[in-house]
Amino acid sequence: MSPTVTPFTATTLGSPRIGPRRELKRAIEGYWSGRIDKADLESVAADLRRQGWAELTAAGLDSIPVNTFSYYDQMLDTAVLLGALPARYAVVDDELDRYFAAARGTAEVAPLEMTKWFDTNYHYIVPEIGPDTVFRLNPAKVLNELQQAQDAGVPARPVIIGPLTFLALSKAVDGASSPTERLDDVVPLYVELLTVLADAGARWVQIDEPILVTDTLDDGPALAEQVYTTLGEVTERPAIFVASYFGALGQALPALARTPVEAIGVDLVYGSDPAIGTVSELADKILVAGVVDGRNVWRTDVRTALDTLDSLRNSAASIAVSTSCSTLHVPYSLTPETHADDALRSWLAFGSEKIIEVAALSAALRDGRDRVASAIGEADAAAASRRSDPRLHNDDVRTRLSSILASGASRGPAADRRTSQDARLNLPALPTTTIGSYPQTVEIRKARAAWVAGEIDQTEYTNRMKAEVESVIRLQERLGLDVLVHGEPERNDMVQYFAEQLDGFFATTNGWVQSYGTRCVRPPILYGDVARPAPMTVEWATYAQSLTGKPVKGMLTGPVTILAWSFVRDDQPLADSANQVALAIRDETVDLEAAGIAIIQVDEPALRELLPLRRKDKDAYLDWAVSAFRLSTSGVADSTQIHTHLCYSEFGEVIGAIAALDADVTSVEAARSHMEIVGDLTAAGFANSIGPGVYDIHSPRVPDTSEIVEGLRAALQAVGPDRLWVNPDCGLKTRKTDEVEAALRNMVDAATQVRADA
Repeated sequence: MSPTVTPFTATTLGSPRIGPRRELKRAIEGYWSGRIDKADLESVAADLRRQGWAELTAAGLDSIPVNTFSYYDQMLDTAVLLGALPARYAVVDDELDRYFAAARGTAEVAPLEMTKWFDTNYHYIVPEIGPDTVFRLNPAKVLNELQQAQDAGVPARPVIIGPLTFLALSKAVDGASSPTERLDDVVPLYVELLTVLADAGARWVQIDEPILVTDTLDDGPALAEQVYTTLGEVTERPAIFVASYFGALGQALPALARTPVEAIGVDLVYGSDPAIGTVSELADKILVAGVVDGRNVWRTDVRTALDTLDSLRNSAASIAVSTSCSTLHVPYSLTPETHADDALRSWLAFGSEKIIEVAALSAALRDGRDRVASAIGEADAAAASRRSDPRLHNDDVRTRLSSILASGASRGPAADRRTSQDARLNLPALPTTTIGSYPQTVEIRKARAAWVAGEIDQTEYTNRMKAEVESVIRLQERLGLDVLVHGEPERNDMVQYFAEQLDGFFATTNGWVQSYGTRCVRPPILYGDVARPAPMTVEWATYAQSLTGKPVKGMLTGPVTILAWSFVRDDQPLADSANQVALAIRDETVDLEAAGIAIIQVDEPALRELLPLRRKDKDAYLDWAVSAFRLSTSGVADSTQIHTHLCYSEFGEVIGAIAALDADVTSVEAARSHMEIVGDLTAAGFANSIGPGVYDIHSPRVPDTSEIVEGLRAALQAVGPDRLWVNPDCGLKTRKTDEVEAALRNMVDAATQVRADA
């Protein structure tokens, strides 16, 4: 390690940006609607950054990440940094509006694609790299935020997504070769950026390369050594900290250690690597040890974390303590969760608490364990309480689950099911439907807020929601849709709604995390064995079905997605938790069928999301994920049609698993990816019905009928009209009612045209 480098000892890899009360969400949406101007938006953003930095500094961190703030997404920010926005957005004059156009589209231009950030529930914007993409450095954002931090006296460390990760996660377009082949064009911009940051007074820079914990780059370690040797040899630069997270670096660790970079970050929660001690090249580096879980909510076992840190003392020049990844993935603070019982509360740590844990571990590493004796004692007591809590072991659930699994959980052959369902439903070719949710209107939100506040009682709330259900049913009938949904006005979230009705889950009051852009969710906490005390959706489905002669889908969330969008237990295999949730969903499907519901949709949009990052682990995951879904849908008769839905993921690696789910109808995101998924599924032997999304619901743009017709005709080249369904990409919850009505009218018109030609 260079003698001119000032080591740091306690840090985090990044921070949330949406605001502890979702202040940024409201400001951005206010800007989009015209309620506030750019100056007001920038003021809210600046205040949130200052507040976040102040909290980290006050907690005792001596290196503070900056440039982790974003108005929408860090990958989109990096595309702007490197001048890689597609030319079609040049029609938008204002720089900020151009940025938002790339994120969510406009009436004139389609947005960039969006997909999952590794195996998290965060979605990133996928940059497009074409043969005509010319990279140019645009460092204004990072320099502005660095200056703001310096003015506030913050020991600032700018954070940048690295060139390997940026290119590997980008998409080739217009016949371009793999984006990683543009490495020689991009690395010089990082060289230039290092010099610019040094001139601006940055003493450290963090370059994130999480792609190195995956198998995406076959030559990842060699490329890492090549790139970071080049960057490390830049004469005028800040000290370089290469950060990894979500898994183990494997052979990329010694490759990076051979380069001139000053610090390397390792995730020791999700990527424990016993080989660290054998990498002799770490002897002159700072090893940034991610021992505090940055993406789950459980309290750190301080004693175990200190044992890990002690074992690393002789592996590097110095050790810095960190979260395993950015705390973007956890709620801001446990403080608002006053309704959690004392035992559960003692088991938890949210973002603010994790930062305190980092500082305490750093102090203990420096001054000895006596310095944090009380923290060790509290952590030990919490662990003992958790192990002995009876809510973590429900004998009735476990016994019943074992019995069902032993007897086999399956339905009849797909062809026999189709015959039975066709006779029962009598649907036209290319049946039209939607995915489930309809706009959460101001009236819905006001009614829910009044109910939560006790201003209206349960009866009044239910009556208002039933009025919304009837309104949605009547709208779908007017538009001519073939299979209807009740619109889900009573649901706050597709996972939280179920978690609030299942034993073993805790729903937070203010546990918001960012999913994408201004979309925030409150992931429930799965802490114990799962059981369903009573039916959860039957009353709503049967009420909606009573309003119409057309079939209404029962709407459920699948076991894998409930796990993926929750903070899950870390004290038992995830497969065991999945089966417990699947049993509860299975019971719900049986009750829906008994109530006369002929179509039941069990959504699994997160199937791809939980896919392990290393190839060696993927088959085992897909086996239990598919088995859990099939368990959840195995209790109904062949004449009941099972749908599932998947969205906003790169599906290539799970094509076989999608087919293995054996749903009668699978609806899937396809608009942004131009129907690519249909051909991929067909090539993989998928023989059931498919509903490729014909328009992107995450954009305010209303597609023309002709555009939808073109997409459907493209889909028909891969699948026959007897197997093709027509639907949007995803639920309509976030859209405005007038947008939805216009888009669905065009969708139904397009289906009618194509049906006539088929």
